[in-house]
Amino acid sequence: MKSKNISLIALSLFTIFLLFGKSYGLAVMSVDIGSEWFKVAIVSPGVPMEIALNKESKRKTPVAIAFRNEERTFGEDAQVVGVRFPQYCFSYILDLLGKTIDNPIVQLYKKRFPYHNIVEDKERNTIMFQLNENTTYTPEELLAQIFHHAKEMAEKSAGQTIKEAVITVPGFFNQAERKALLKSAELAGIKVLQLFNDYSAVALNYGIFHSKNINDTAHYIMFYDMGASTTTATIVSYQNVKTKERGFLETHPQVSIVGVGYDRTLGGIELQIRLQEYFATEFDAMKKTSNSVFKNPRAMAKLFKEAGRVKLILSANSEFYAQVEGLIDDHDFKLLVTREKLEELCADLFERALNPIKDALKSSALTMDLITQVVLVGAGTRVPKIQDMLSEFVKIELSKNINTDEAATLGAVYKAADLSQGFKVKKFISKDAVLFPIQVVFDRNANNKVKQVKRTLFNKMNAFPQKKILTFNKHTEDFEFNVNYADLDHLPAEEIKALGNLNISVIKLKGVSQALEKHAKETAESKGIKAHFSLDESGILHLINTELVSEKTSLATEEEEGTFSKLGSTISKFFGGSEDKETVEKVEEPLKENIKPVHEEPEYPGLKKEADEKEKKKNDTKPAEDKSTNKTEKVDKEKKPTIITLKEPIDTEEIKFGPLPLEENQFITSLEKIKALNEFDKQRTRRETALNNLESFVIDAQQHLETEEYKAATTPEDSEKIIKAASEISEWLYEDGFDATADVYEEKLASLKALTNDLYERVFEHRERPEVIKGMKSMLNGSRVFLHNMRNLNKSSEIFTEIEIETLDKVINETQDYFDLVTRTFAETPLNAPVPFKVRDMANKMALLDREVKYLLNKAKIWKPKQEPVVNATDSTNANNKTKDSNSESLPESDKKNKTEETKTIPENSEKTDSTESQEEKLVLESSDTTTEEKKTDEEEETIHQEL
Repeated sequence: MKSKNISLIALSLFTIFLLFGKSYGLAVMSVDIGSEWFKVAIVSPGVPMEIALNKESKRKTPVAIAFRNEERTFGEDAQVVGVRFPQYCFSYILDLLGKTIDNPIVQLYKKRFPYHNIVEDKERNTIMFQLNENTTYTPEELLAQIFHHAKEMAEKSAGQTIKEAVITVPGFFNQAERKALLKSAELAGIKVLQLFNDYSAVALNYGIFHSKNINDTAHYIMFYDMGASTTTATIVSYQNVKTKERGFLETHPQVSIVGVGYDRTLGGIELQIRLQEYFATEFDAMKKTSNSVFKNPRAMAKLFKEAGRVKLILSANSEFYAQVEGLIDDHDFKLLVTREKLEELCADLFERALNPIKDALKSSALTMDLITQVVLVGAGTRVPKIQDMLSEFVKIELSKNINTDEAATLGAVYKAADLSQGFKVKKFISKDAVLFPIQVVFDRNANNKVKQVKRTLFNKMNAFPQKKILTFNKHTEDFEFNVNYADLDHLPAEEIKALGNLNISVIKLKGVSQALEKHAKETAESKGIKAHFSLDESGILHLINTELVSEKTSLATEEEEGTFSKLGSTISKFFGGSEDKETVEKVEEPLKENIKPVHEEPEYPGLKKEADEKEKKKNDTKPAEDKSTNKTEKVDKEKKPTIITLKEPIDTEEIKFGPLPLEENQFITSLEKIKALNEFDKQRTRRETALNNLESFVIDAQQHLETEEYKAATTPEDSEKIIKAASEISEWLYEDGFDATADVYEEKLASLKALTNDLYERVFEHRERPEVIKGMKSMLNGSRVFLHNMRNLNKSSEIFTEIEIETLDKVINETQDYFDLVTRTFAETPLNAPVPFKVRDMANKMALLDREVKYLLNKAKIWKPKQEPVVNATDSTNANNKTKDSNSESLPESDKKNKTEETKTIPENSEKTDSTESQEEKLVLESSDTTTEEKKTDEEEETIHQEL
C-alpha cells in the first residue's frame, strides 16, 4: 500500500487513472453555469481534463434560449433572435431559480428586461414566463433545456453517453434555490454527483496546480470573483492533513473555506445596463425621431448588446465609439464613450466593490496581513477601476495566474472524476462552509408556561457535509418544531429580502405517546426523541429520521450472553451514542462511523480500573485446586447488569415553506414538455441533414457527368438516366420539395445513389489502380532481390530452411502470375465495363507476399550464429594446479612449503605458477582467437542485415 501511495503522489495531480477495462459510459462532466455564460468540461478515458467546445468551436456559450416559429435555439443563435425579437429570448435564468414573484431579485429582473411577461405560479409559489396564451416555461424548465444542450456538447466531445456531472452553484444559494437547480438537472437527464460552490471549485483548481506550495502549515489566499451578476470574495486555507480512512495514516492536501463575503446584485450586467441607459438617453436627446428608444424593446435590446461590447473594449482602451445601425425608425446611433464616463456612470457600483472583501475578513476572523495572495477571478475584474481599488485596499500585488473563465469548470470536473466510479485521482480534500445558519425552534411547557426554545443545528462557517442529532427529552405527546434560518444580522436588509421566506419547514411528529407507552411496558427509561439531520455535499438539509430512544437494565451472566447479544449491544451503543440525563434538549454530533477503534474502551475508565483491580485480587487469593476437582465442581457465576437500548421510529410530516420544488405530477408534465421539444429538434435536425445531403448529391452528380473522367467510365445510356433523375429531383426540390419530410429526402437520395453507385465505384477503381499496380510491381522486384540474397546467405550461414525458401519462391510466382493477369485484363477491358479486379483484392494479394517477406526478414534480424564452446582460462589453470598439488604430495615438506608460498603470490583471478606459463600463454592466444571470431560474426550479421 505504501508503494502504491508513493506512486500516486509522484504522478501529476490532474492525471486521471482508469479503473475498469471498458471505456463506454465512463466519461463524466462538469457544468459551470453562470448568469451570462456556461462552460462544460469532460473527463473520459485517455482525456484527463478538457473543455468541451460548442458548435462554433468556442469554449464558453451564452446562457440563452429562444423560441420562435416553432424553432428552439441556444447560445449565440438565441442571442441573434433576441436582438430582433427580445421577447422570445430568455437569458440570466439562473438568478430566478427558487424565487417568489415579489422577491426583489425578480423585480430587478423585470426592470432590466421589461419585454418578458413574468406571471406567478400560485401552486408552487414561484414564477413562470408566459410565452403566449398556451405556452409557459418555468425557470427550471428553461435551465433544464440549457443543461441538456450542455450534455449534448459534452457527449459529442467525449464520443460517448454521459450521465453524471458536477454542477457549480453560487455559494449564497439557499435551500430552495439549490433544490430548484437539482430539479433542472434531473429534467435534463443528468445525475448530479454534487452541487459544488463556484468559489470552492476555483479554490480546488488553484490548489491542484499549486500543490507544491502546500505544506503542514496553513496559508491563506483570497479569491475575488466579479462575474456577470454577482461579486464574491472568498478566503481559503491550504494545508496538508493526515487522514485515516483505509486503516493507516495518509497525508493529503486540503482546501477549506474560512471566510465568504458577497454582493448578489453587483456584477458586469449592472455596468452594461448603465451604459445601455446612457446610450438611450443620449439618442433621445439627439431628437432624430419622435419615438423614444426606451419604449421600443428591439431598440433597447440592440443597445444592450452594444453596451456589452463597449464595456469589454473600454477595459483595454481609454475611449471607443458605440454605434448601432438602424437603431429605430432607420436612424443610426454613434457616440464616443470614454473610460472616465463609464467610471462616472458606475461610481456608486464601484463603491460597493470592497464590501465583499470586508465581509469575508470579518467572517474568517483574519486580517489582510495574513493573506498571502489575492487572486482575481471573473470577467468583471478586468475593469481597470476595480483593479485599482483592490490594489489600494489589499496593499499587495494582485495575482492573475488563473484562468478566470475556466477555473471553476476544471475544478468541478476534477471533483466529478473523484466522485465517479470509473476514475481515480490523487486525493485533494475540500471542505465547504455554511453561509446561512440553520436552527430549530419549538415550544416547551415549563411550569405551566409555554416557552419557545431555539437550538442551532449548523452555525455560520461550519464545515459541511455534516450530521447533527437533536434530542427532545421533555415531550410526551405529539409535537412539532420549525426549521429556520438564523442569525442573519450580518447581512444587509436587501440580501435578507432576497433570501425569501426564512422559514424552511415545519416538522410534525406523530405517535409519541404510543411509543413512550410501548417502551414503558418493557420497563425501559426514555432517553428522549432524537431527530437526525444532515447537510449533504450539495449543501442541502435533510431530516434523516426521528426515533424514541430508551434504555433498560437486565441481569445476565457473562457466559450466557451470546455473541449476537454482544453484537447487538455494541451496535446499539455505536449508532445510538451515549445519552445522559439532561433536563434540556441538546444538539449533538453523531459518532463518526468511519473511525472504528480496534479495542473499544468503556465510557468510564475509572470503573474499569477498579473492576480490574478487584478481579486481580480475587485471582490472587483463590486457592489452588486439583484439576480433577475443577472438572466436577460447579462454580456460581457472578451476575452483572446489562444495558439494552431500544429504538422506536416516530412518524413525521414535513410541511415546506417558500418556493416549492417540482412535485411528482408537475415534474412529469415538465419532463414530457421538454422531451417533446427535444424530439422536435431531433427530427428537425434529421430533416435538415437529409435535405442538405440530397441537394449536395444532386449537384455533385450533375457536375461529375460533365468531366471526362466520369464520361469515360459510363455508357451514354447510363449517363442519360443519371442526368435525368438528378434534374427531376432538382426541379422537385425547388418547386414542391422543401416541405417534404426526412423520409422522403432519404428515399430520393437512396434511389439516386442506386443509379450512380456503379459509376462512382468504377471511377474510384480507375483512379486508384495505377498506384496499386505500381506498388505491386515494386514489391515483386524487392521480393526477388530478397529471395536471391536469402539463397546466397544460406550457403554459408543456414539462416533459412529450404521449405521457407521454397514457400517464398512459390508466393512470388503466384503474385507475379496474378499481376500479369491483372495488367493484361485491364488492357483489354474498356473503362465503362464492370471492373474485373478490385483494388481491395489486389491489396489483399500484396498483403500475402508482404507478410511472408516480413516473417523471413524478422527471422534474419534476430538470428545469431552458433558459437563454439570456449574453455575458460581460469578453469584450466585451476585444473592444472589441482594436478600439480596432487603431485606435490610426494615432495618434501620444505618443498611443499615453498610451493604454497609461491602460490599465494599469484593474483586471485589467475592462479599462475611458473610451470604453467606456457599453458596460460596458449589459453590467452585461444581467447584472442575467439574474440576475433566473435567480431567476425558480428560483422557478418551486420552484412546480412544490410544485404536483406
